[in-house]
Amino acid sequence: MTILHKILKRVDVITHFFAIFICFTLIILLLLFPGVAHEGADLGIHLFMEALFPYLLPYLILTSWLLRITGKYTAHPFLLYMKTYAISALGGFPTGAAAIAQLFKSKELSQKEAAILLGICHCPSPLFVIGFVSLDLINDVTIGWQYLIVLHIFSLVLLCIVYIALPHQKTSKLAQSVTARHAFAHSIKDSVPTVLIVCATIVFFTTIYAVLLHSMNHFFTLNNNLQIFFASLLEMTNGLQLMQQSYEGKLLLLALVTGLTAQSLSIHMQVLVIAKSNAIAFRPYIYMRLLYVAIIPAAYWLIFI
Repeated sequence: MTILHKILKRVDVITHFFAIFICFTLIILLLLFPGVAHEGADLGIHLFMEALFPYLLPYLILTSWLLRITGKYTAHPFLLYMKTYAISALGGFPTGAAAIAQLFKSKELSQKEAAILLGICHCPSPLFVIGFVSLDLINDVTIGWQYLIVLHIFSLVLLCIVYIALPHQKTSKLAQSVTARHAFAHSIKDSVPTVLIVCATIVFFTTIYAVLLHSMNHFFTLNNNLQIFFASLLEMTNGLQLMQQSYEGKLLLLALVTGLTAQSLSIHMQVLVIAKSNAIAFRPYIYMRLLYVAIIPAAYWLIFI
């Protein structure tokens, strides 16, 4: 244990200094290329306002309201798990994280339950998968439905395993009844910070991507695969669009499924901020995402390709 503790401590120190290096590097690049940074920020704001804000804010308010007024009807842990997953599956990320944070604050979920469910109740919106990926990118709605079937079957099986394995939090009915008096007002109040988190992360990562790509092209030319990798790493939507422009056939399908499952730093940062703001452990979420990246593309390939 002592050796492991020393190794983890060294990793933390290295990570800390690496983060400092990254911050200084990005600050310098932003100062060197302010025009490019402005273009990246404009792209992020346009993406947020056109693709996310119109449905994200109303959906967050409605789901938060729904969680409050249905609490006494879903006091049983299994019903609570299923309700949380259904809200996440329909709303897309970071709706699941916001719902779990609310349930943890109201003491309907324990800290351990919230940390593990954070990784399971984390799904792309069916509107995004069917509308954008299937129709706009590849003009085949079947592929989107196939992906959603694989994803949700695996997630529901995992959810049942977690339900059986974990001890469950006893629901505080008093806390629910007090909150329900002003459920709608509290829902609006709790939804606005989540929307701001989503906007901030999207603008930040589209700006960073624009500046990094511009600065790298000054020193060397990135090949197409590396450009797709960095775009997908920072902002998923941009990465998926580049995949559609560069790949075709089975390779395109596998790339899109992997990109949808792995997602991007902008999305993971949204979950991280929500989790840390509510004292929910984030490490189980990382393990869950690695599990999904290993299982979902492989299962899709074996079943449908």
